[in-house]
Amino acid sequence: MNTFLVKPKVIFGNQSLDYLCDLQVKKAFIVTDQMMVKLGTADKIISRLSGAEYKVFSEVEPNPSLETVKAGFSSFLEEKPDLLIALGGGSPIDTAKAILSFFDKAAQKFDGKMEFARPTFVAIPTTSGTGSEVTSYSVITDTARHIKIPMSDDCMYPDVAILDEQLTKTVPPSVTADTGMDVLTHALEAYVSPNAVEFTDIYAERAIKIIFTYLLRAYRFGEDLDARGKLHVASCMAGVAFTNASLGINHSLAHAVGAKFHLSHGKSNAILLPYVIQFNGGLCDGTVDTSKVAKRYTEIAKMLGFASSTLEEGVLSLATAVKYLNKRMGIPSTLKECNIDEQLFEENVPVIAEEACHDICTTGNPKSVSKEDFKNLLKWAYEG
Repeated sequence: MNTFLVKPKVIFGNQSLDYLCDLQVKKAFIVTDQMMVKLGTADKIISRLSGAEYKVFSEVEPNPSLETVKAGFSSFLEEKPDLLIALGGGSPIDTAKAILSFFDKAAQKFDGKMEFARPTFVAIPTTSGTGSEVTSYSVITDTARHIKIPMSDDCMYPDVAILDEQLTKTVPPSVTADTGMDVLTHALEAYVSPNAVEFTDIYAERAIKIIFTYLLRAYRFGEDLDARGKLHVASCMAGVAFTNASLGINHSLAHAVGAKFHLSHGKSNAILLPYVIQFNGGLCDGTVDTSKVAKRYTEIAKMLGFASSTLEEGVLSLATAVKYLNKRMGIPSTLKECNIDEQLFEENVPVIAEEACHDICTTGNPKSVSKEDFKNLLKWAYEG
């Protein structure tokens, strides 16, 4: 038996922020970062709350820490809001989700006898990448141990996601590139997942096609709202796909590599993706297997119009296309090009491989992976 959950309600398109004007709110708790405050984006949200009381928690940093979540949760409990708003990229949204998870677990511990009810949760992404606004996933960093902690809980689904492309037009080209490649990784991993079904395929395929059509355009012309809007929708679609299917080892490795060497999540995924495609597709030893994974990658290559007369050609052409897209947007083709010291990298390979083995995303990979496989993949992605 399979299941497919479509949640939350999605409000999208230009001026979709006006949805907030109709909400009956007494007090809002807004989770965001300092940049959203400085740019005045938080004020755009506050102005639509019809005079409701509000508290802005703007301490969220990139790769939000467990300490930040705890601080946010403490403030959240003090405020007792009836509306929780996450505003920003994946970091504020993941932080708000973790805060809500803490609240739900506390409610369970005390048999639901909390001082206030679970608030309505609205997620408003300002980047087109994580898809966090429609998923039950959150990633928090344990700074003491230098590891990322992927969380998954249905209680973290937002009630409403607002996709307003106007909020993304000032995103810098480098961030557009990183987040866009994160979307592509989400969609590709969902498509080859052993848990993929027809419903997830529809969302994954469309997201992949949009990325290859519009990402470079948005990277070059940041104020192109048509391209921005398409990427925003693609990010959401990929989120629906992977939260119902799964992610795989591309994310397992990106979590560990990003935490260890302070690389952005999107860039880590982008660099690793061509190597993971070839590994999962069976090209590591110079020959391709006839597994379902290779066939799935070839289906995508064929859909995009790339060479795909054989499975080997399909897998290789898709991996090459990803490398080319990275290059056009200034994303390094290897981890070595990120100025990671070779000796430091070699010392950390066993640690990163171990962390990837235990990452929640590894269980969703379409091909079984050993610790040695992870080590070899890391060395391959370092040297190219």
